[in-house]
Amino acid sequence: MLTGKELILATKPYAKEVRWKSWYYTITSFLLLIGAIAGTFYFDNIFLRIGCSIFAAAMLARVFIIFHDFQHHTILRGSKVADVMFTLFGIYMITPPNIWKRSHDHHHAHNAKLFSASIGSYPIMTKEKFLQASKAERFGYLAVRHPINMFFAYFTTFMYGMCIQSFLSSPRRHWDSLAVLLLHYGIAITLFIKFGWLTWLLSFSLPFFLSHMLGAYLFYAQHNFPGVTFKKNSDWTYTHAALESSSYMKLNPVMQWVTANIGFHHIHHLNAKIPFYRLPEAMAEIPELQQAKITTLKPSDIIACLKLKVWDTETNKMITINEMEQVPATVRA
Repeated sequence: MLTGKELILATKPYAKEVRWKSWYYTITSFLLLIGAIAGTFYFDNIFLRIGCSIFAAAMLARVFIIFHDFQHHTILRGSKVADVMFTLFGIYMITPPNIWKRSHDHHHAHNAKLFSASIGSYPIMTKEKFLQASKAERFGYLAVRHPINMFFAYFTTFMYGMCIQSFLSSPRRHWDSLAVLLLHYGIAITLFIKFGWLTWLLSFSLPFFLSHMLGAYLFYAQHNFPGVTFKKNSDWTYTHAALESSSYMKLNPVMQWVTANIGFHHIHHLNAKIPFYRLPEAMAEIPELQQAKITTLKPSDIIACLKLKVWDTETNKMITINEMEQVPATVRA
């Protein structure tokens, strides 16, 4: 069984893009997104317009994951055309590319560390720390991890967290966050005034709302699932964080396509240089990658993931609030 550095080296042959495939998937995905949005404007039948709106949301999610690969310098590296396309897309998605890259790179470098800043990821508290926290700290922690926060991720995670919060924390450094947000509002207001509320809703608001909600939950479930493990910083290793603290989200072919194979998340964390379209290939040919911790989008799995709240150092697992109250806690000073 390959482990550690040997396993990472085994993935290197797959960490090479096929340039024409990168362009093909990028261009076709952008065209499908543009076509879906156009359909919300030009179809007369309301059901076709609603269908186009939902499909636009799916394509926003797909293109965002391809954008995510580009930000990792995994595909189309060095292409000025791609840089312009994805920069504009990041702005459109109210995800300033520089902020996204910095926070996401931090996430990859510190994923599954118990005592690390929760930059670019959902925060994790141990049971002891949670019990010692103030009511305000507990409320804030649980609010970030609450399903309502993911449901309204368009407003909470992206508008507020990615743009407003980053600007307020450092206006000079993150001036682009405010610029992106103002541009986003400008597009929304223009659509509302010129085309009316229904076209605004179907072409702009609903696709954003659904795609950001899906993205927020996917990101959560990829690192918060039954069987996930977290380590003290001194015990942490990169490969352990990838294979034991990142899930394989088993999806049907349609959702696997919509999410651009992001469900193969344990492999992505092991080697972020593997293009999204080569992740299934790597899993099929490397036996060690097939021993993944699995979750799905079944309601029962979603509920199981969402119920997890804190890390119990006594049992070495994530537990629910009810479990924490049932098990006697040893509160350490």
